[in-house]
Amino acid sequence: MNIRRLGWAGVELEAEGGERAVIDVWTRPDAMRQFIGDALTELPAPAGKAARLALVTHLHDDHCDPEAIAAALADDGVLLRPAPDTGEFLEIAATLPAERRLVELGVRQRFVREWETVRVGAFAVTAIPAVDGFGDPQVGWVVEADGTRVSHHGDTLFHGSWWKIRMRLGEPDVAFLPINGAVVSLPHRQPASPFNAVLTPVEAVAAARILGAGLAIPIHYDAIHAPPTYAQVDDPAGAFAREAEAAEVPFRVLEPGENLVTEGARPRR
Repeated sequence: MNIRRLGWAGVELEAEGGERAVIDVWTRPDAMRQFIGDALTELPAPAGKAARLALVTHLHDDHCDPEAIAAALADDGVLLRPAPDTGEFLEIAATLPAERRLVELGVRQRFVREWETVRVGAFAVTAIPAVDGFGDPQVGWVVEADGTRVSHHGDTLFHGSWWKIRMRLGEPDVAFLPINGAVVSLPHRQPASPFNAVLTPVEAVAAARILGAGLAIPIHYDAIHAPPTYAQVDDPAGAFAREAEAAEVPFRVLEPGENLVTEGARPRR
């Protein structure tokens, strides 16, 4: 399998036969400028309109980019995602724009429950538990192809299902874990929490260790930092690297656009 980090939380997977899947693809930083101004940087896009499969962990603007998904999916491609949220406007305000735009663009969608496995072409995909920092629906994903198991954890908080994920689905060969530990203040979630809404570097390393990850790769850092609205921890990648080395957790920092090639059950570094 060829794995390409797209930036922020985005990942592109290519199986040996050329079939592709994208996860949390996001190429439109302007979608969040109303909250954080001009802090965002441009992000790499997937390689053309040929993906059999798109996955989103949740429908926040920085993880679900309907235009990018529609551009990446093949005509027979499908988006796998958690079911829509329900409630009053302020309860669903953060996910409603993406919900509406996906419908407008005619993106073919399938809602997936926790622990449900779906097979699309070369990929076997299982939704796994994740905990959103704002109470919106979120899952993680375990994707298997070519004898390689990849897990992607969106922007989850630390939770109690890491052991169950490993026991039910096996140790991931590659685990993509958010690390920026952001403290966030948004208009629809006031008063704001003083605690991190995403894994910190220390928590991400602990999760990778519990999962038994063959290789931990940090995501979800640096592209957004706009205190006091959105404030990440200092030097997220450096802190993650130091924690991983101390814990003897295998890791690699992939830059946006950089590739990783795996062979069978463990990655070639």
